[in-house]
Amino acid sequence: MSLALTICLAVLAGLALLALLYSHWPSWLKLALCVGVVVFHFYADHTVHELSGWPTEDALPERFSLLAVVVEEPNAKTAGALYLWVNAIEGGKPVALPRAYRLPYAKDLHAVLNEGMKKARQGVSQMGTATPKKGKRGLAWLRPGRDEQEIKIRDLPAPQLPEK
Repeated sequence: MSLALTICLAVLAGLALLALLYSHWPSWLKLALCVGVVVFHFYADHTVHELSGWPTEDALPERFSLLAVVVEEPNAKTAGALYLWVNAIEGGKPVALPRAYRLPYAKDLHAVLNEGMKKARQGVSQMGTATPKKGKRGLAWLRPGRDEQEIKIRDLPAPQLPEK
């Protein structure tokens, strides 16, 4: 967590402590204040990790340009993970800034991404698509999540230049 946010949370906790000790608020309101400060601390910590370059566990964009892949293979201590650095493609153009994503390890996806990175090292830009796996229809919160995407990697098509 950044130093500035830590200081802000310490000041907030200090103000809450003053309110708890020197106010004549009802007990339930003091309890709500304690719970609110603790919840806010964990929310802020999670938000800072999302902003400070940590890989997100959100779903990949529908279309993206693959920039880099790091594989953490599963072992006795960890379940493994696939870390992707991608640039989302919106409206046929890549967005300004790339984003890091963390996906659960899957052997078949590892092979696909490894092949894509081999081509990228040879100078062939790679484009990916992420589509939700087919599942049962239903409420949005029951639909497949980030770990249930079908990811395909292919060569980025050569740009078509206008005629002179």
